Amino acid sequence: MKTIKGPALFLAQFAGDAVPFNSWKSITKWAADIGYQGVQVPSWDARLIDLKKAATSKDYCDEFAGIARENGVEITELSTHLQGQLVAVHPAYDEPFDGFAAPEVRGNPKARQEWAVEQVKLCLTASKNLGLDAMATFSGALAWPFLYPWPQRPAGLVEAAFDELARRWTPILDFADEQGVDVCYEIHPGEDLHDGITFEMFLERVKNHARANMLYDPSHYVLQCLDYLDNIDIYKERIRMFHVKDAEFNPTGRQGVYGGYQGWVNRAGRFRSLGDGQVDFGAVFSKMAANDFAGWAVVEWECALTHPEDGAREGAKFVKAHIIRVTEKAFDDFAGAGTDDAANRRMLGI
Repeated sequence: MKTIKGPALFLAQFAGDAVPFNSWKSITKWAADIGYQGVQVPSWDARLIDLKKAATSKDYCDEFAGIARENGVEITELSTHLQGQLVAVHPAYDEPFDGFAAPEVRGNPKARQEWAVEQVKLCLTASKNLGLDAMATFSGALAWPFLYPWPQRPAGLVEAAFDELARRWTPILDFADEQGVDVCYEIHPGEDLHDGITFEMFLERVKNHARANMLYDPSHYVLQCLDYLDNIDIYKERIRMFHVKDAEFNPTGRQGVYGGYQGWVNRAGRFRSLGDGQVDFGAVFSKMAANDFAGWAVVEWECALTHPEDGAREGAKFVKAHIIRVTEKAFDDFAGAGTDDAANRRMLGI
């Protein structure tokens, strides 16, 4: 068994224009000072990383990683959540997702999609240059507006959407293989890959590509009423990344899974800071240890109530307390009989 690494922090929710969140040097020092050993980097945020330079300059990557190490943290992974989202966008979401793209491609879905693919590939190359072997992302979505089967979906609609999704991602996965980097899709509402079945539908279409893997986040499963512990056992061979995020689901006589169009504070299902929700992290970390997950436990703070800095500080302590330093021996080794093949045969009467 292997001991999970961590705690680490996803920086996407913390990067900003105020000190210490406005530069790579200051934000990594802040993360280390509050107890983190690693950071996951949003590759779209120019305040933290120059993605194009990271993809083209090993010297830049060495300096980038060196600053983090000097401040006391390792780079766990790079993320392309926003760019991956734009690899596949249904026209209903063109306008709201345009803000994820560079200004020069907004309003042009074809150019935006090409830009997104280039961005993901740049991040895969940057990951290689940084010595990383996995990248976080979203799959994007073509079928999401048809999630609920009313009106009745035409035969073949979902299949066509997943065929197209696989067509777009297969060259990226092949490129990822050339770089030696896994693509870890966060299984997430709003993406076509939003649960185990949809992940399997995609996996079948990319011919079980070795680089198509999962970012496991139990909070998204709580809000779908999905068994997040069974999910670990089912997909243990594909889970290559782990977001530690809590959530709660408290349905009432007025609202349930769909939330009644309410904001996060008033939804039946909402994300919470670690320890304030309903995820059984003792069981999650136990299954991760038993299944030999050797990656990082990365805190992703999203909470409708708690201040982000408090959530981050408390999250580091929470993860540290839950990481299981795995044992190298069985607890009952002291009672071992020290037998051999001949003794075993005698004990069995054979």
